[in-house]
Amino acid sequence: MDIVPETREEQDVSSSRSRGWGQALRRRWRKILLIAVAIAILPYVLIVLYAPSFIHPISTLMLRDLLLFRGYDRQWVAFEDISPNLVRSVMMSEDGQFCIHDGVDWVQMRGVVTDALEGEATRGASTIPMQTAKNLFLWNGRSFIRKGMELPLALTADFVWSKQRMMELYLNVAEWGPGIYGAEAAAKHHFGVPAAKLTRRQAALLAVSLPNPIERNAGKPGRGLRSLASLIERRASRSGEYIKCLYE
Repeated sequence: MDIVPETREEQDVSSSRSRGWGQALRRRWRKILLIAVAIAILPYVLIVLYAPSFIHPISTLMLRDLLLFRGYDRQWVAFEDISPNLVRSVMMSEDGQFCIHDGVDWVQMRGVVTDALEGEATRGASTIPMQTAKNLFLWNGRSFIRKGMELPLALTADFVWSKQRMMELYLNVAEWGPGIYGAEAAAKHHFGVPAAKLTRRQAALLAVSLPNPIERNAGKPGRGLRSLASLIERRASRSGEYIKCLYE
């Protein structure tokens, strides 16, 4: 049987189809790449947009609650309307070097990396800028991917925002219980007072509940939580040199 070769027209059609598939595939990958770049850049754009005090952003957890039709309670308050007791307690509990570092506490971070490389259990090294970046732009859960994204966001936010604005944002988006966000909602929910009227004890209880606000109930503290609050209350009473960047 004779084998009849493809005609030139058939070869041209086959070649044209191959080129068409290749171009479509390249266009699709370019589109995916552009979308990925836009998603990566968006938080840095939002950092600039969130700088003015009249902007009241929501966190990714608040957005989740909205998407799941749960709703949430958050009443924005200006930094000046938050009790200094809470500011001091949160700083001494979460980030004692807040006024000194550039968004990342590199001394603590090096310790965490060393422990991880040696196979030891790692301790927390998240600063308030890192936690604020996570709350506004990222997700909960421990992962190296999230931490890698968190670091440059924290550095950028600390460069763009004043320390006072950073603390204002953090205290207005932090979670203090299921569907309870921000200092005002937390103060009213747990103690029946506005954020401006929090006592030293109440502020310390809110501060020590931050690492796990679902299980740690500031309004109904157990013995362990009360003990931690007493420690933070003592530290907060001696925090004068640590909070100068906020109250000078």
